[in-house]
Amino acid sequence: MAITFNWERFKNYAISIIIPLALGGIVGFITSGSMDYEQLRQPPLAPPGILFPIVWSILYILMGVSFGILLDKDLLDNNSKWIYYIQLFVNLVWPILFFTLKWRLLAFIWIIILDFLVLALVTNFYKKDKLAGLLQLPYLAWVLFATYLNLSIYLLNR
Repeated sequence: MAITFNWERFKNYAISIIIPLALGGIVGFITSGSMDYEQLRQPPLAPPGILFPIVWSILYILMGVSFGILLDKDLLDNNSKWIYYIQLFVNLVWPILFFTLKWRLLAFIWIIILDFLVLALVTNFYKKDKLAGLLQLPYLAWVLFATYLNLSIYLLNR
């Protein structure tokens, strides 16, 4: 039994993973000079700052794999793409609002929007492919946790 390598499939997954990772890296670079997380009063359960780039890298990879699954199976429609790219945009703007601009209340409102978009993403992807949807559950959980952190930090540091 010969194993064949499918370059088109590999390319689809690679691009799907590289896009959110690269964009997240760019935003990380933009916000790196204004990161004040460790200096802020922290709520209970607040993780150390070093954990964030690790978690986000994993979540961006899972995001790309899910998108790649749907792309590979030709299950992406305009609605799925719209939800995916809008939530990615909202996701990438949040750290700029929170860290660079220090607009913590607006960042909280913004992350509430992200919560709903990620829930829509999970639901949409799950309906098309169960694995693609399930791979987004850690993202949903983390964004909900980040919502708690955002609100708590805002209230503790006003």
